[in-house]
Amino acid sequence: MSVVDLSASTQNYLKAVWNLQEWSDGPVTASTIAQKTGLKLSTVSGALPKLVEQGLVEHARYGSSVTLTTVGRGYAVAMVRRHRLIETFLVEVLGYGWDEVHDEAEVLEHAVSDFMIGRIDELLAHPVRDPHGDPIPSPSGAVERVPSVENLSASRPGARLVVERISDDDPQLLRFFAERCLVVGAELVISAGPPYSDSLQVQVGEAAPLVLGRAATDAVWVSPVGPAAA
Repeated sequence: MSVVDLSASTQNYLKAVWNLQEWSDGPVTASTIAQKTGLKLSTVSGALPKLVEQGLVEHARYGSSVTLTTVGRGYAVAMVRRHRLIETFLVEVLGYGWDEVHDEAEVLEHAVSDFMIGRIDELLAHPVRDPHGDPIPSPSGAVERVPSVENLSASRPGARLVVERISDDDPQLLRFFAERCLVVGAELVISAGPPYSDSLQVQVGEAAPLVLGRAATDAVWVSPVGPAAA
């Protein structure tokens, strides 16, 4: 059975559960799924028993945590692959900005065939990461993440880092980053922000340092390059 045989709503639920657990160790709940999908909590709560009945998720009737079954994970990864390949195609072939592709991909991922996804993959020479740095699952469902990745908010002053991934949840934040060359692959040097500000000072290349608050640093994932220059 192909993922295209599932309803669009089921596809969305499975992809949401995957996305919620991909970069966070927190539990996936009906509430977090509702927030991720923009649906009412009552709608999500009503859908979960059906997903359990289909063998796609595990969720105790009065429990809070939602997990994918092996079958559900296979479908979820297939949807993630579709979404990220389409985003990459829109940027690399059609010239979209990285802040413009998420909503387009949300629509197109339900409409294209498995054959078209395969042709897009071939045309792009089998990319392994999308424009935001997220790993693109292989046709077999393997997902390769960059080792030693951490959230920028957890970085210590003095670190020299390279940007590996930026969340695409907020298009305005993506535009803000792009205008300041804070993109995937950029090298950063981290300093402490102003006292009591819960912020970091980030230098990108030779540009003037940026002071980024928690909402911005939470959206960026980095890996170490080496110790910062004295």
